[in-house]
Amino acid sequence: MSNTSENKKTRIIFMGTPEFSLPGFASLIKEKEFEIIGVYTQSDKATGRKQELTMPPVKVLARENNLPVFQPEKIKTEIDNIKNLNPDLIVVIAYGQIIPPEILTLPKFGCINIHASLLPKYRGAACLNAPILNGDKETGITIMNMEAGLDTGPILHQEKIDLNGQEKLNDIHDRLATLSAKILVPTLKAWLRGELKENEQDNSIASYVRTIKKEDGKIDFKKPAAEIERLIRAYNPWPGSYGLLKGENLKIIEVKNEILAENDHKIGEFFIKNNELAIQCGQNSLLILKLQMPGKKALSTKEFLNGNKDIIGMIIE
Repeated sequence: MSNTSENKKTRIIFMGTPEFSLPGFASLIKEKEFEIIGVYTQSDKATGRKQELTMPPVKVLARENNLPVFQPEKIKTEIDNIKNLNPDLIVVIAYGQIIPPEILTLPKFGCINIHASLLPKYRGAACLNAPILNGDKETGITIMNMEAGLDTGPILHQEKIDLNGQEKLNDIHDRLATLSAKILVPTLKAWLRGELKENEQDNSIASYVRTIKKEDGKIDFKKPAAEIERLIRAYNPWPGSYGLLKGENLKIIEVKNEILAENDHKIGEFFIKNNELAIQCGQNSLLILKLQMPGKKALSTKEFLNGNKDIIGMIIE
């Protein structure tokens, strides 16, 4: 399979929605051999306290570049429109809808998806959080030819990054978004020239990660400190990590990447260790760096203790 006409631009429909999509999308816009003929993204959403209608990041970038934008509630209603646009290729980065087989088969060169994990590991939505939660030593980007299954298509290219066990969610988000932009255009060009072999995924070693919900941020302090520390890094800034203190949600925003071999307190009890605020977990303890009460701003432990010394000895659940 190759794009035989040397002078003809490759007609591309791009599908994506959040900030993660932007570096890859921008790399397609800049490529002179490509023509973006349409951009599909999710609907504008009401955000913030004032619930103001806000455009998805991909729509903002598309408008800045005078590209036609489509925002269907359901992508399956767009089969005729996509057929009329006549794309050579569809490129998908974090679009947020499942694309039906009727659309996947329309472009001559298929639908190419950029997925933020080393498939077949972490198929599904929360692939940025999963390597932090599980203490993985590496993660990466997979570029694959899409098929009807969830992230099951054959792999065209993968690239890894090493993890040092201190990354927060935003760190992995930014590194993988940047990596996707670096490898996307060269991979697509090689695919269009017919130079890439499709490597089928080994379904026997596949794992799936479901969409994260707000309640997933509730900390179970009976778990080991090391596991809780990873959860706090993986869920910051969203959905955040919290426990119940006097009937209110207390957010634990940041803890030290250092586990205390301290097991002399009740599970969930706050105590002072070496002049720092700590919390007892099911196994070992954590030193807290930043926390936040409902309706208040986030505070460093020192600032928080200035007005909340009575927290010492209290138990968070």
